[in-house]
Amino acid sequence: MDNCYKCHTEIKLGAHDKITRSDECPNCYADLRCCKMCSFYDTSAYNDCREPSADRIVEKEKKNFCDYFVFGNKTNKAAEKSDLLSKANSLFK
Repeated sequence: MDNCYKCHTEIKLGAHDKITRSDECPNCYADLRCCKMCSFYDTSAYNDCREPSADRIVEKEKKNFCDYFVFGNKTNKAAEKSDLLSKANSLFK
C-alpha cells in the first residue's frame, strides 16, 4: 500500500491490480500514474528519475505513458531507508 503524493490518502491495491493511465486518487483526484507516484522518482537523480532509459517527462504530477512506471511512492521508500540505516548503525555499535 502506498499513499497519494498530494493528499497522503492510502491507496489500496490488490496483489494483481495495475495502475492505469486513467486512475486517480479517490480523495483528491490526483493522477496516480505519474512520476511522483513511481518508485523510480528521485529528485536527486538526473531528470528526477533513477531509471536511466526512461524518457524525460517535464510534468511530474500529470499522467504519462512511461514504460518504466512502477507504482510505489517515496513515502514508503523513505521509511525503508530509515529502517536500513538504523540496522546498519546497530551493526557498528
